[in-house]
This record gives sequence, C-alpha cells and structure tokens, in this order.
Amino acid sequence: MARLILVLALFLLLAPAAHAETLTYRFGPIHVAPGQNTIEFAGNDLKPPGDGWITRFKPNLTYADGTVPRVDVVHLHHGVWLSNGAPLFAAGEEKTEMAAPPGYGWRHRAGDQWLMNHMIHNLTPTPADVYIDYELDFVPDAAAPAVQEMRTLWMDVMGLMIYPVFDVHRGAGGRDGRYTYPDESGLKGYTRNRVTIQEDGVLVGTGGHLHPGGLWTDLYLERDGRKVRLFRSRAKYFEPAGAVSWDVAMRVTPPEWRVGVKRGDVLSISATYDSRRASWYEAMGIMQVMFDPGGTGPDPFAVDVDVPGRVTHGHLPENRNHGGAFSGLRDPREVLAGPVPRRGRVAISDFVYGRGDLLLTGRRGRPAAVRRGRSLTFVNRDADRGIMHSITSCRAPCNRTTGIAYPLANGPVRFDSGNLGFGPAGATAAAQRATWKTPKRLKAGLYTYFCRVHPFMRGSFRVKRR
Repeated sequence: MARLILVLALFLLLAPAAHAETLTYRFGPIHVAPGQNTIEFAGNDLKPPGDGWITRFKPNLTYADGTVPRVDVVHLHHGVWLSNGAPLFAAGEEKTEMAAPPGYGWRHRAGDQWLMNHMIHNLTPTPADVYIDYELDFVPDAAAPAVQEMRTLWMDVMGLMIYPVFDVHRGAGGRDGRYTYPDESGLKGYTRNRVTIQEDGVLVGTGGHLHPGGLWTDLYLERDGRKVRLFRSRAKYFEPAGAVSWDVAMRVTPPEWRVGVKRGDVLSISATYDSRRASWYEAMGIMQVMFDPGGTGPDPFAVDVDVPGRVTHGHLPENRNHGGAFSGLRDPREVLAGPVPRRGRVAISDFVYGRGDLLLTGRRGRPAAVRRGRSLTFVNRDADRGIMHSITSCRAPCNRTTGIAYPLANGPVRFDSGNLGFGPAGATAAAQRATWKTPKRLKAGLYTYFCRVHPFMRGSFRVKRR
C-alpha cells in the first residue's frame, strides 16, 4: 500500500512536466548593417498558438545555418519580449535561461499581442543576417493541472526607459574599486529604481542583467521604515581576465525561493560594477521579478531569504575569443608625430580614423598632433549612414588583437566622445552629434584610443608642449 501511495505521489508530481511542450521559434531574419548598434521594435507573432502557461524561456542568437556568432563579431546587446505592452521576458548576451518554479507559469492567451524590442550589435564593417532564437516550455490549458499564475515585475535602476543606461568611470565609488548605482551616483531623492507593490502576494523568482564589468544586482524590500536585501544576483565570469567581458552567466534564485510581500511594500534594486580595471559606458542594471499576486510566503523580516543563487548555463563556445594577443600592429609610441591636421580636424570614414589610425601607413598613420591647451576635433563622416563611432581612451599601445576582453577603456587619462551619430530621441545609443573635441587639459604625451562600438578600430594622437 505504501509503495502504491509513493507511485501515485510521484505521478502527480511529475505530471505537469510530462504535459509541457518545448516550442522553438526563430525571429528573423534580421539584417544587421555594417557597424549597426540600434534599437528596433517589431511585431512578433511567434508565440504559443493557444491558451496555456509558459514555464521556461531560453534565448539565443544564430545565423541562418544555426551556428552562433562570436560575441566579438555580432551579439545580442539586449532583447525584450513584450506581451500586451508589458515586458514578459528579457535577455542580453549572457543568455540567462528563466524557468518558473514548479507549479507556476506565465499566463498566455492566444489573443495576446507580442512585440519584440531588440538591439543587435554588429562590431564589424561586414553586414550579417541573424535570427533571435528562443525556446518556450508551454503547457496548454487542456493538458494543464493546477498552475499558479505569476507576473513579471520589471525592475531597472534607471526606471522604465527604452534605453536605460548609465556610465561607470574608472576609479568611481571609492577605495574598494566598486561603484554601485544609484547609491553612489550622488542623485538625491532618486526613486526610478523603486516599484511599489499593489497587492499582497509572494515573489517566487528573480535574476539580474548586467553589462561587462558588472558584479551583481541587489533586490531590496522596504516596509515601515525597515529595509532588507532579498537576493543578490551575482555574475559568474568564465573570462580569465575577470569581470571585463560578456563571458559570464548570471545567478538566479533557486526554485524554492519565496518572499511574502504586502500591499505598499517598496521593491528597489541597485547594480554594482568593478571600477578598478576600466570605465564602463552604457552600463545596465535590471532584474526580472516573478510575482504571484494573492500567494503567501515567508516574511523577509523574520526569515533570511537572501540565499545563494544558481547559474543557468556554463561557458558558451561563442565567448572563447578573448583577444589581447600580439597582432602585428605598430606601436604608436615608436612612431613620430604627424603634423597638426588642417583646422585641427580628424575625419572618421569607412571605419578608419583619418589621422593616426594604427592600420594606416605613411604620414596618415602618424599620430595627429595638437599643441597643449588646444583640441583636435573628430568628425564622424559615417554618421550619415547610421554608423556610430567613439574615441575612447585605452592603455598604450592598445594594438593587440580584438576580442571580448580587449581593448578596455583603461587609459591612464580618461576621455570618451560618446557614440558619435544620430538616432531616435530616447531610443538610441547615439550622442546626437557627429563631432567631439579632445580635452584641452591633456598634458604633453601620446594618447591611444579605440572605438567602443567597433573595437578593431584603434588610433593615437600626440599633445605637444608647444
């Protein structure tokens, strides 16, 4: 009899998984222009055909033949799957797999309107056609046992924005070499990173999204003047150099994690970056929180719910080109300075810096010169084609092979032009200008730089004493 009860219990426990279907979708093809790094929106009818429950989401980016592009060639800067205007899932190049805890699911109805928001970054001057692939585990209503509905609460350190980014400057945040946004931003009364719970319920899962340099995101709850941390989503770097690349997996909550919340509770998040090694531009800090309205869970002020997380995948093959090997490019420190360019202007055209580009030879390859106290003016001639470029300081000689971990924005003197180019207001990484002047405060010496958008682009200039 005891054996029969055990068999029945196991059957009931495993029955929901047995009815789940794994649905595979390919969104595209998406034509990615040379150097593209733009935010796009498109309708998306690639979703389950009937009513039911989504219990798992797994993203990827592929070519038409199913192979995955190298991250330093083309990568998924981010993608957001919206349902009826609200974020349902999201993914970055860390490709976190999100799974509902046993017995839970995201409610899906056949009439839901899906929208895809994606930003695919082509780091090369060669066009490409790619697909955003994703798997959904789906339990149709007809096959579903009792499934508890959960919703996605969107938590972002920058609030609800199309392109929610902030900069982390090298050395920011103090002696510990870490910078936490918004805590160390100096912004008073900041509330964009906060969400107020509208009804009693239980949080059943979460995980973070960061960019290279990111260490962790933290989720907090405030109630009646008290504040407690609920979960720290740590980044696990497979990158040999540490927290400097996309070679990372984010930790998510274990399946049994639960946090009881009350109406009026305030959730908030922060994002912490390593500011010792380099500067990080256009950083993000996001957490997707799974919420069951009406459910119950432990009181986080009475029970320690801040448990260690788990990673959802291991080292990905597309992340293996780390860069930093000897490339054969000349060392700009050993090259004589060139003349001061006409009107002090350096044109950027066809992915080449017109003066001082490390790929150029002869007089044009010599570092452009400027007198101390004056500026060089860089002009992005590719902006008319929708291509952005930056002039970002890196440590000399900055001439090694491009990879996901090289070069870095680690010049001994920090400067950055922003992304020179144009795009839709509020929905672009562009600086909305095509020119940039070098700082007049620079001391005499050689300065090396690269393009953050296309890291194979390298250049140098010299500041003369007189």
